[in-house]
Amino acid sequence: MVEARLRHLESIDIEQWPGVATVPASAFIAIRARQAEARFAKACENAGLVLVGNAPDLTIDHEELFSRLATTGWLGLAESYMAGEWRTEKLSDVLVALLSVGYRPRGRLSSAFHLPGQQVDNGGALPHELIRLSSGDGMSAFGGIFASGVPTTLRTAVKSFVPGAGRNREPGTHFVDITRISDPVAVERDDLGEAQRRAVATLLDSARVKAGSHVLEFPSSGGAVAIMAARRQATVDSLTADPQQIRGLQETLVLAGVENDVQVEVIPQAIPTQRDWQGHYDSIVSMEKLEVVGASGAKRYVRSLDRLLTTGGHVALQSLVATEQLGVVGTEAISMLKAYIWPALKYPTVEDVHQLVDRESSLRVVKETHFAGHYLRSVQLQREVFEGQSREAAADGFDAVYRRMWIYHYALIEALLRLGCLDAVQFALTTRNRRGRR
Repeated sequence: MVEARLRHLESIDIEQWPGVATVPASAFIAIRARQAEARFAKACENAGLVLVGNAPDLTIDHEELFSRLATTGWLGLAESYMAGEWRTEKLSDVLVALLSVGYRPRGRLSSAFHLPGQQVDNGGALPHELIRLSSGDGMSAFGGIFASGVPTTLRTAVKSFVPGAGRNREPGTHFVDITRISDPVAVERDDLGEAQRRAVATLLDSARVKAGSHVLEFPSSGGAVAIMAARRQATVDSLTADPQQIRGLQETLVLAGVENDVQVEVIPQAIPTQRDWQGHYDSIVSMEKLEVVGASGAKRYVRSLDRLLTTGGHVALQSLVATEQLGVVGTEAISMLKAYIWPALKYPTVEDVHQLVDRESSLRVVKETHFAGHYLRSVQLQREVFEGQSREAAADGFDAVYRRMWIYHYALIEALLRLGCLDAVQFALTTRNRRGRR
């Protein structure tokens, strides 16, 4: 594949952004680009998106968009946006419209495109400065739970995936308390920080964190979890595989006055082996890690939770999960997230989580809290916060491509939540006793 460098891309750092700074070029790219342009126009027509006139829904400034669409599909759409080749005032609405009509940029060739990324997470954390610029509390990248939501809980019999389930003395089902929190109302930007703190508090409650608890935060999520656990008079170990995260995290802990109650440790890889880290904890808390470690990484992740949790202890984890609406098109759309942010990203379904826990550990899911509407509003506010600090982001070294990438990532997650392709869930796990043994 030959790649061309064009005038409108000259200001983009080719070493940092090779896929954005160049445009695919080959002997047949012109024909394929014309076909991609026709498919895009048809999809926009079907989606009710206006491309011309005084008030277009999106404006295409450079036709190189179509070469990218022809070559890398949804990833090309994102890279073209990052390159400034097309623009819109309502990015999430545009993505919702294209996803809702099943847009596949490469037509019948779409399934032949291999999603970028890797199979296992490398442990890299989001830059501390980036989180600060797009959060309500200055330290948290995750979605929150707003005060206006009303929870409704139903105890539900859920299929067991434990080996031998339904045979002999092993039950075929077990009960899970499933809570659904109604959508928030009258939410403003200033509510984001408190919502993120409420999500942490809910997670700590599920993990039974209290005075005297020995708590593992695995991995570190920026400080909010460790700080709140320490303020409950728990002793906290916080693990990270990213040495660059340490300084900002330690400064955050000092400012909160809990540096003596939280021990931050660097481990050599995202999911610690027994040699990397040992211990037994009353509570383990994990914020949005399961979905970014990859399918094989998820197995090792759950086994690590099992190994590090004391008998009778509790695990609480928050995750974005896939629904049956995600489908092939949604999976293609997240290729940008895999290429530029989370290389091993794979959204599990709720059933996937139950299977994983039952088959790979001695743990069991006993509680689910669903709050997709709150996560959706969180993402919208996080994008607003970041867009409002664009100059500060530039001053902190995030160039125009990076800033557009970060905005696109928020808009895409928002679109997938709006369409019901993703759900936000907090899972509570505890040890499973089998015939009197763990």
